[in-house]
Amino acid sequence: MESLISFLQATAIVLTTFIGMEGVAWIAHKYIMHGLMWFFHEDHHVHQPGFFEKNDAFFLIFAVPSAWCFITGAIGGGDFRIWVGTGIAVYGLAYFLVHDVFIHQRFHWFRRTENIYFLAIRKAHKVHHKHQGKQHGESFGMLLVSPHYFKEARQAMKMKHQMHSEPSSS
Repeated sequence: MESLISFLQATAIVLTTFIGMEGVAWIAHKYIMHGLMWFFHEDHHVHQPGFFEKNDAFFLIFAVPSAWCFITGAIGGGDFRIWVGTGIAVYGLAYFLVHDVFIHQRFHWFRRTENIYFLAIRKAHKVHHKHQGKQHGESFGMLLVSPHYFKEARQAMKMKHQMHSEPSSS
């Protein structure tokens, strides 16, 4: 029973940290990346040739606290900090898969989807990138987006299915 309670506590800490990281990422994106550290983020909005961007350095904003939590949690005898570090790391993995792989197609995985949630995320990010300067941005989150993007995604899927179901006139 004690191991079940420990497992549930660890899971709760990981999930809470993961969810909280969306807020941290939003704040970092809006106020740090589009603020003081725009120099590093600008090449993400104004595409330059090459695979890597200066913007890729921002992974340290999340990797360093995660590593710190792992190290100090292990030194502390395996306390809650290990699970906080795990939550941060899992969010980092989700960020990589959603942002770099799915949205920006830096790797050729997950190219096609008809999932409304993923289409809404992609649309919100596309709207974010329509602003190439650091001002006037919108949609700073990654996993939580405004409900109107879901509506747009549903409409786009409906139109796509209607186009494919109509008989051709040839």
